[in-house]
Amino acid sequence: MKTLVEQMAKALVDAPEDVSVNEIEGERTTVFELQVAKSDIGKVIGKQGNTARAMRTILSAGGTKLGKRFVLEILE
Repeated sequence: MKTLVEQMAKALVDAPEDVSVNEIEGERTTVFELQVAKSDIGKVIGKQGNTARAMRTILSAGGTKLGKRFVLEILE
C-alpha cells in the first residue's frame, strides 16, 4: 500500500523526486504520512480536497479487502 500511495502522488506532482511516504503501522490501523514539495501540495489535495479524498477512498477500499484500516495524512 505504501508503494501505491507513492506512485499516485508521483503521478500528480511536478517534482516526483520530492515525494516521500512514511508508514506508521499499528495493530489494526496503518497511517501513511505523505510529504511533497511545498509547490505541489495543492496538486495532491486538489480542488476542495477532491484528489486527497479519492486517494483516501482507494486506500480504504484496499484496507477493507485486507481487514485493516489505512489513513492518509498529507504533511506540509
